[in-house]
Amino acid sequence: MIKLNVTNETSRLRAVVLGTAVSNGPTPTEEQAYDPKSLEHIKAGTYPVEADMVKEMEAVAKVFEKYNIKVYRPELIKDCNQIFTRDIAFVIDDVFVKANILPNREEELDAIQYVIDQIDPKKVVRPPEEVHIEGGDVMLWNNHIFIGTYKGSDYKNYITARTNMEGVQYIKDLFPHKIVKEFDLVKSKIEPRDNALHLDCCFQPVGKNKGIIYKSGFREESDYMYLVDLFGKENLFHITREEMYHMNSNVFSIAEDVVVSEKNFTRLNAWLRSNGFTVEEVPYAEIAKQEGLLRCSTLPLIRD
Repeated sequence: MIKLNVTNETSRLRAVVLGTAVSNGPTPTEEQAYDPKSLEHIKAGTYPVEADMVKEMEAVAKVFEKYNIKVYRPELIKDCNQIFTRDIAFVIDDVFVKANILPNREEELDAIQYVIDQIDPKKVVRPPEEVHIEGGDVMLWNNHIFIGTYKGSDYKNYITARTNMEGVQYIKDLFPHKIVKEFDLVKSKIEPRDNALHLDCCFQPVGKNKGIIYKSGFREESDYMYLVDLFGKENLFHITREEMYHMNSNVFSIAEDVVVSEKNFTRLNAWLRSNGFTVEEVPYAEIAKQEGLLRCSTLPLIRD
């Protein structure tokens, strides 16, 4: 049995589902793109190739191995993008929540069924159909749950809006003892530099009291200020529009003092090191072209 336990983003990681780039399928057509960044690379002919992405994910697997983390990988589905396990499910405390994802991604959940089978079935939940919520929008911070959403009346027109207010309410009902705070995110179908696909595209805590933040990712200044007040301005590393585009806030913590980061994030990695973090640098620039990075491709099951 897997005894789930995840209460924040940074405690020592013990078990995780890491996606896979094997049998990723052909480059999507423009119509098949889920997000503006993938679309940009499809049009430019720079969409990542499978061999490069497999190499990048293996580098992450090696880091996990080095830290003795139990790693589960999805079963292979031919010609299917199975990199972003964070989208399909997430763990809060000891509860495994299956996400209501875009319908054509349902089989990605089947591919980790062997993991779900090792969890107490009473601890596995699936929200009702009208509830949209993806793991990239759900961030745990001890007694807080931060959730990215989009409150615009044109929600249904945005394939980049992945979590609705019903999703926020669902988590509030499921965890009444937690402080659930939603954040209204900026969305764009056409300009990836102005699209916060998920909350982890513009904010993520690191360590005990620090965080990485992109101010313009929030539609309301008050949402940004909420995090500034909670963490303290001096504890937040502010990223630029271009750094947000390259996904600097989408790193992944495997302990309070160890962060897995992309090797090209020079400014961020220097800041992390100057604050006492060990930075495990990996190449992930190809996978980043699909508007997802390290946090998106991991689904933590157990943290100490």
